Amino acid sequence: MLPADYVFGLAVALVVIFNVYFGPRIERERVAMQWGRNGEPTWCAPKWLAMWGMIVFMAAVRLFIWLASTYAPQRVHGVELGIVIFSVIAAGSHLFVLMKARAAR
Repeated sequence: MLPADYVFGLAVALVVIFNVYFGPRIERERVAMQWGRNGEPTWCAPKWLAMWGMIVFMAAVRLFIWLASTYAPQRVHGVELGIVIFSVIAAGSHLFVLMKARAAR
């Protein structure tokens, strides 16, 4: 286990906390996942997938990083920094999506 995995674990815990907090506060059954240049949503996902799918996505990316660093270490550089940056961006973007979903009435 890398020291960066502590940051990854914290990010996953934050995503769970965000889901528990914002879940009851999001009234719609679909959540906007991406916005166009005009500020309008370009596509939406079911609420459960938008919330809990982030954890699955984060685990899949972490598994990919582990596989790449285990089976092709000569091609992988900066694994720890990559995990930290990915963790921060994933948790931050998830918080942004949930805050926008809560504001949409």
